[in-house]
Amino acid sequence: MTDLKPDRVALKQQQKLDAAARREILAPVSGALSLASLVIVLASVCTIAPFILIVEACRQLLQNPVDTGHVWRLVIAAIAVLVVRGLLQAGALVFTHLVDAKFQLTLRQLLAAKLTRVPLGWFTDRSSGEVKKFLQDDVEALHYLVAHARLEFVGAITVQLVALIYLFTVEWRLAFVLLIPLVLYAVALNVMMSPSNNARLEVFTSWERKVEQSTIEFVDGIQVVRAFGQARKAHKVFQDAVDNAAASLLAWKMPMTRIQSGAEVLLTPVFMMLVVVVAGVGFADLGWVSAVDVLPFLLVGVSLGGAMLGIGYGGQALREGAAAALRLTELQRTPELASGKENGGSDAVAGAVRFEDVSFGYRADRTVLHNIDIELSPGTITALVGPSGSGKSTLARLLPRFYDVTDGRITIGGHDLRDLSTEQLYRTVGFVLQDVRLIRGTIRDNLRLARPDADHAAVENAARAAQIHDRIDALPRGYDSKIGVDAMLSGGEAQRLSIARTLLADTPVLVLDEATAFADPESEAAVQDALAVLVADRTVLVIAHRLHTITSVDRILVLDNGVVVENGNHDTLHRAGGLYQQLWETNENALAGEVR
Repeated sequence: MTDLKPDRVALKQQQKLDAAARREILAPVSGALSLASLVIVLASVCTIAPFILIVEACRQLLQNPVDTGHVWRLVIAAIAVLVVRGLLQAGALVFTHLVDAKFQLTLRQLLAAKLTRVPLGWFTDRSSGEVKKFLQDDVEALHYLVAHARLEFVGAITVQLVALIYLFTVEWRLAFVLLIPLVLYAVALNVMMSPSNNARLEVFTSWERKVEQSTIEFVDGIQVVRAFGQARKAHKVFQDAVDNAAASLLAWKMPMTRIQSGAEVLLTPVFMMLVVVVAGVGFADLGWVSAVDVLPFLLVGVSLGGAMLGIGYGGQALREGAAAALRLTELQRTPELASGKENGGSDAVAGAVRFEDVSFGYRADRTVLHNIDIELSPGTITALVGPSGSGKSTLARLLPRFYDVTDGRITIGGHDLRDLSTEQLYRTVGFVLQDVRLIRGTIRDNLRLARPDADHAAVENAARAAQIHDRIDALPRGYDSKIGVDAMLSGGEAQRLSIARTLLADTPVLVLDEATAFADPESEAAVQDALAVLVADRTVLVIAHRLHTITSVDRILVLDNGVVVENGNHDTLHRAGGLYQQLWETNENALAGEVR
């Protein structure tokens, strides 16, 4: 028993977090749901009332003489109440579904707006599947919470409460007997929601996420995987994730299914009726009840099982909705990238780029960059090199504010990046990364992301400079061809499209992350020519993995463990015999291996 205590404490804490998240995320619709709940209370009373009226009609039929007029009035009243109940319940459900539709639209708009304000680094830490889950799956999972959960819970509780009050007034001893199956089901429901079952659910959920991620990775990388003959290996990763997800699903579902199947038998109409008949006959033999007193329990008591089952059936959807609410609440609490309002406009800022005693860590207890103090002069190219994990990409991504510095500051022309408006920042700093991101739209849409007001001539000139115009012109609809429909671009072509987009933005400061890394051999020369146009007369910070591509740059910074350990041009660093020379020898050996 002692081993379960931490699990139970953790479960209670998680339940508190889930409840708080539900309240916070559903706060905008709380008033509307309370109104719908009041309607359901009335509908639930109307659910029991016809049974009571029918019981009274049966009592009248057992009288001698029978007052048929009174019996008909009771029957008509029961039908009228039943119709009112149907109208109330339908109205409440339609209302909550309309509320849910508006709520989902508003929530998706708020989340989309939120994602425009979080640091760009937030996206690099997450797959596209995870982002899609926030905006689509998690919002959709709230449907049950908004449109059904409260109504079903309020309805079930009201039906049971009204029915039990009535049955206790008829015969309290028989009502107590009827409670036994309900209590046993409640105990089984508690077992199904025990810490061990919740732990198994968490295991299944984690594997479910891995299946989603491996599916996306498998589909996105299928061309590269097949080109290198690794399709079997890539498929095995996907298959292992599916197999583990299936195994964890069985481990979670099977114990719960056995308990649930046995518990649900207790609430079936046949079993409830059997309980009432056996207890009723026994009590009648003892002289405690008359035969007619058993009738309300056969009509009203049997319906209690259905109401209780409704709560149990909604449990999984309720858990999924609560988990989604918690994730969305955490997303809403994600710190936003503070946007300054310096100069109040969107004009680019000119001048030298300075990293002034910059330190950065993804977490408070883990500093990645230490006291970086460098200057990038206007019109120069500076390369960042270093071993894997030295902090090259992290340093470069601080300049376009994928993250904010932990200590120190970064300035352009004396202006702190954090004081610039978002428009100013991205009119000043452009970037071309290894992992090209293209939207699901036309070629023109993708290019004009940089400058929505650009005319066709400007778009075409940028494409020509990036060596991609001829490829676009050969597409079925030219610049109006849709990515993934009319246009299936290679890695090098996508990279050149990204370069054209950056050319169109015409930013004075540029960050490059080895833009030829994923280019096919045929297009690498074209990408290099496009880059030559791109970097002309700009302040460029380039992350270099292949050192032979940066021998002619103005300056090379060598990073090791987040510290700049060497600084100079290729010739100076080559002669110094330090870390750069070691990296250069490794690069030369790799090139020699490629030639062989």
